[in-house]
Amino acid sequence: MRTSVKWINDYLDRPADASEQAAVLTAAGLPLDGGDTAENGEIWQEIETTSNRGDCLCHVGMAREIAASTGRSLRPPTTTLVSSGLPARDFIRVTNHEHAMCPRYTARVIRGVTVAASPAWLQTRLIAIGQIPRNNIVDATNFVLFELGQPTHVFDLATLNGAHIHIRKARADEPFLPLGSDAKEIKLTANDLVIADQDRVVALAGVKGGASASVSETTTDVVLEAATFDPIAVRSASRRHSIASDSSYRFERIVHAAQIDEAADRLASLILEIAGGTLCQGVVEAGAPIPEPRKITLRPVRCRAILGFDISTARMMELLATLGFSPRCVGTGASEVIETIAPPRRVDVEREIDLIEEICRLHGLDAIPVADTISVRVPTENPVERGTRAVKDLLVGMGYIETVTHTLIGERAAEPFLMHGAKLLKVDDERAGGEGALRPSVVASLLRVRRHNLDQGAHNLRLFEFASAFHYANGTHVERPTLAMLADMPEGTRDAQIAYRLMRGMVERVLALVVPRSATIAFVKSNEPAWLSSCARIVVDAGRGAIDIGCVGLVDTRILKANGIDRPTAACELQLRTLLAQYPPLNGAVELPAFPASERDISAIVADGVEYAAIEREIVELQLPCLESVQFVTTFRGKQIGEGKKSVSLRLLFRASDRTLRSEEADGAVARAVTQLRDALGAEIRS
Repeated sequence: MRTSVKWINDYLDRPADASEQAAVLTAAGLPLDGGDTAENGEIWQEIETTSNRGDCLCHVGMAREIAASTGRSLRPPTTTLVSSGLPARDFIRVTNHEHAMCPRYTARVIRGVTVAASPAWLQTRLIAIGQIPRNNIVDATNFVLFELGQPTHVFDLATLNGAHIHIRKARADEPFLPLGSDAKEIKLTANDLVIADQDRVVALAGVKGGASASVSETTTDVVLEAATFDPIAVRSASRRHSIASDSSYRFERIVHAAQIDEAADRLASLILEIAGGTLCQGVVEAGAPIPEPRKITLRPVRCRAILGFDISTARMMELLATLGFSPRCVGTGASEVIETIAPPRRVDVEREIDLIEEICRLHGLDAIPVADTISVRVPTENPVERGTRAVKDLLVGMGYIETVTHTLIGERAAEPFLMHGAKLLKVDDERAGGEGALRPSVVASLLRVRRHNLDQGAHNLRLFEFASAFHYANGTHVERPTLAMLADMPEGTRDAQIAYRLMRGMVERVLALVVPRSATIAFVKSNEPAWLSSCARIVVDAGRGAIDIGCVGLVDTRILKANGIDRPTAACELQLRTLLAQYPPLNGAVELPAFPASERDISAIVADGVEYAAIEREIVELQLPCLESVQFVTTFRGKQIGEGKKSVSLRLLFRASDRTLRSEEADGAVARAVTQLRDALGAEIRS
């Protein structure tokens, strides 16, 4: 916030020069962010405030901080109002249709004002902080905003059709012309909160007044608006229509309903002083009841323990009193408690620890003792992070390149990757441009990277990324931490299945790293997701039940074409978080075999639709004696085999635990396996 050094001193019992103000406010957590001299010769300073300190977006708020830190006394402005006119309700009515978005709205009426230039003292104060004086009515609202932090607005009563103010939502495409010489008419949405008369919108609530009811040189009767609005509604409307103002900036940081009357009284008094007129009796208001003040207790013993230094209870109460918390001490000794009431402006103070923070920063951060040494305990390494790092090392070692991509993509690029029954999650932000959808698959982002590298002449590329994918289903936003991999079909090959087998092999390498050796891993043929062809779902059972952790397959040719990729590409998505949480996997030591194994190969010609899993299952279910494992070797298709058929080669490993296995024992077991494959699958055995 830009502050005037002289303006802040208006509210202190003794002045503080620019350097002292900057030093004190910086020490109190409100650092100096530059300064200069205004065109009228007054010194101004830019003071940085955090988003939770809306109470400091005004000169009285800054003066309060200085007073609390330096032992000065705060001298807030005082107001004495005399109402001598008819009741305000005789001239204006207020109907609040949106209590949630407008917790409280108040209106006062002053008749017989004279619109003219502001007095010199008022213009001086505004010019010092970079404001441009307009007229005495408008300048009064700006003065109150920067004095007390309460945005207000003034309407020309004669322009309010029906003498009735409605706080309501706008109608879709309802027109509104904001104030400003270069302002252009905008179309409102049904989500915008507006101030309207019986016919039209006269203000975008909390953001900007309208030109249709603005004060002009001919204005004689005015309506003073003082209200509070939902910060989210104000921020959304401001961003939606690209209209920002000092008022919207303040409302976005919360204005409490109980703050309104003080500022409204100050504005009415100021207008009567510099523009004349008669204040009508009473206030016309509408809204929800003002919330009860928050009561917060503080244990001095706890405060001293947290701060690490001795500070008296009296000093705590002194600091809290200066900030307006009305402290009262009850009890003695260890049971001593300070009871406080949080002032409405301090919406950021809710708990005991917040009071301790206030005491600490005002007493002085330099009072906190600094230990010469600190004890350090190295925490146990997070298994997910450790496992993720191990997987990344593996992938990089296998020639994969890690990418970091944006989560937003275009809707057309995202829709093919949606799961059945899911919807896209979108962001309502114009800065997203044409890419306002959260990606439902990380593979969609990897394809963009692949296309970019293809345009640069890079071929035979392998990519991976640990990132999140998003979708909306069953009324819930779903985020899926994912490992995605993408790889081209190797150069010099023509069979797209080679790309699939290489990707499947990479998946098996990853799983071998993160699951126990005793775990079972199954690749189950599937039609989901639709963006993959030759797709398999990956099911892992590591002893805690089978879980589907993702999919592997070839990217559908239509999606490849849409991304400008003209060669077969394999991809996979793995959800490893559950497995990585148990990293490293527990593998018990296994004694090495004492006797050699005997290997036998079988090449079975079967129909092309027969899965390898079915061949393996037929052999395993025979429970052949001494069979240790069944291993896949290769698959062959060609003219020698015949159309619609394939030759599957597998290796059977036999071993006895107590002796060297005789050749005829293994041969007998293989003969049984061959017979079973012929009978169950119609297999032909190649010699």
